Amino acid sequence: MQNKEIFNVFFREKPAMMLLGLKNAKTGVYASSLAKSIDCTYSHVVKILQQMQKAGLVNFEKQGRLKLLTLTKNGSEIADHIDGIRNIL
Repeated sequence: MQNKEIFNVFFREKPAMMLLGLKNAKTGVYASSLAKSIDCTYSHVVKILQQMQKAGLVNFEKQGRLKLLTLTKNGSEIADHIDGIRNIL
């Protein structure tokens, strides 16, 4: 089994990649650019991000009409662990 396949056994690919995308961003990210980078629809990304926000993993920072996304401390720690596991596999 390839590394990506085994990683997807343990983690749903899109939410994990969203956390990693936010972790690797130098500044806040927009949901639309995050959706494009992980090859996912905007509506699906927003739905997952809302769940992550309720869990305290992601912050939405409104700037005018746009919302920037950043990881919380817990979200950043989880992204670090996911990245570590992905590297081991």
